[in-house]
Amino acid sequence: MRTQQAGPARTGRDAGAGWEVAHPLGGTSLEGVAMAGFRDHAGAGLDMRVLPQPAVIVVIGFGDVALAVDGPGGHRPMANLVAPMTPGPVRIRGERVECVEVRLSPRAAYAVLGVAPHELHGSVTSLEDLWGPPARRLDERLADAGSWSERLALTDAFLARRAAAAPAMSPEVAGVWDTIVARRGQVRITDLAASCGWSRKRLWSRFGAQIGLTPKRAAVLARFDQAARALSSGENVSDVALACGYADQSHLHRDVLALTGFTPSALAAMDTSAG
Repeated sequence: MRTQQAGPARTGRDAGAGWEVAHPLGGTSLEGVAMAGFRDHAGAGLDMRVLPQPAVIVVIGFGDVALAVDGPGGHRPMANLVAPMTPGPVRIRGERVECVEVRLSPRAAYAVLGVAPHELHGSVTSLEDLWGPPARRLDERLADAGSWSERLALTDAFLARRAAAAPAMSPEVAGVWDTIVARRGQVRITDLAASCGWSRKRLWSRFGAQIGLTPKRAAVLARFDQAARALSSGENVSDVALACGYADQSHLHRDVLALTGFTPSALAAMDTSAG
């Protein structure tokens, strides 16, 4: 874990989308944590599909924010939420949204969320269901803060305090995850087990307990994440399949359909969390 503090915020505007976006200039104090502040300053509204991705996403709304979450569990209003790496088909909508969004690597999520990763998969959860009163108090402090710098620093300090009291992820598991992500899912599982000196069975067991996925599923997720980002940026489907390590365009089509319920072309036209 790094020890630097979150510094002043860099604020900009995406004029086309009507959103104000703020990033901490000095990064965050925890490894594997990225955050940004968002404000819908033009009343553009939020309507986004949440995709499977190799990170856990925490959205902390403040003020009068009410997000409408439609997912496997039905329709639910939430002021804040946690989207796991495999959330299922989820659509999030909202008006005049103001929030801090935190992206957690599995190592960071393991430290700060306070639940086993496998307990999160398949649904978006209210942050209050995980953290209780501390989540509500953080919402209130963010609403009272006078700047993005203060909001991001408050969030960073809150996460750092939780991480300080949490158990550490096994370095072998963390190393295997880092390799899968760095190679964008293009790895051999047997090689991963050999790299940490474990049997395939032991890796499968430890990795699943601490990450919440099998190594093979994690590799599929990392590869899909790269493909989804490329599709969202307008790249050609066949080029994406080749660049992201799929056997052919049909292979990409099957994976995207299985993970999202949409074809690659349909996915490329949507507003998604892969942007």
